[in-house]
Amino acid sequence: QVHVVESGGALVQPGGSLRLSCAASGSIFSINTMGWYRQAPGKERELVAHITSIGTTDYADSMNGRFTISRDNAKNMMYLQMNSLKPEDTAVYYCYTLIKPYYSAPYTDYWGQGTQVTVSS
Repeated sequence: QVHVVESGGALVQPGGSLRLSCAASGSIFSINTMGWYRQAPGKERELVAHITSIGTTDYADSMNGRFTISRDNAKNMMYLQMNSLKPEDTAVYYCYTLIKPYYSAPYTDYWGQGTQVTVSS
């Protein structure tokens, strides 16, 4: 069984910074792509950033260089450093992982439960 848990969400003022973490645990043979998505009230879930197992990154254009995704393969962890936060960044942030639970299994999507980020003065 695989568990994916986000942490680090909080209330922060505009212009502030926040670091989100994602921890994958349980039966894990290999992790391929990991990523962050977000969903604001009344809107569809959207991509924030992806990172491959070798560290190649891809960002949504709207992040404009304010966000940085990273991962620690040894710890099965992923991070999202968010700077210059804006009220429109308010959303639930979800961790996405593509995990092979054991050698002969296919890669499967696993999602966390989400962590709330609120940007407000």
